[in-house]
Amino acid sequence: MSDFTLDPRLAADTIALGDLALSSVLLLDDKRFPWFVLVPRRPGVSELTDLTPADAARLMDETRLAIGVMQALAKPDKVNVGALGNMVAQLHVHVIGRFRSDPAWPGPVWGHGTREPYPAHAAAQLVERARGLFAAA
Repeated sequence: MSDFTLDPRLAADTIALGDLALSSVLLLDDKRFPWFVLVPRRPGVSELTDLTPADAARLMDETRLAIGVMQALAKPDKVNVGALGNMVAQLHVHVIGRFRSDPAWPGPVWGHGTREPYPAHAAAQLVERARGLFAAA
């Protein structure tokens, strides 16, 4: 949709991986946690119930796909999925690879420490691998 604009706070903290049928796929730029963000490209949407039933079903399918990519990419102990929207109202779904050894385990990642951006070379490699996995899925 032509009037969709990504929230600037999401844009500032992420690296674009590409687009699925409904959602833009972003990589959160935080080396502490492998973390995708799916953002349905629908203007003015802040709740799952704001989506049409068809878009809601598609978002669930895309979330399942992103979980599979996360499992293949990072081999986490657990994948957390959430759509909170307290800081950024624009509807977005977090898909986070969690490890028993990560700095926030077993608690939530939100509010734990300060984001640590990937070094440029590591980000480039991770983006290439993630894009390949999404393309193959």
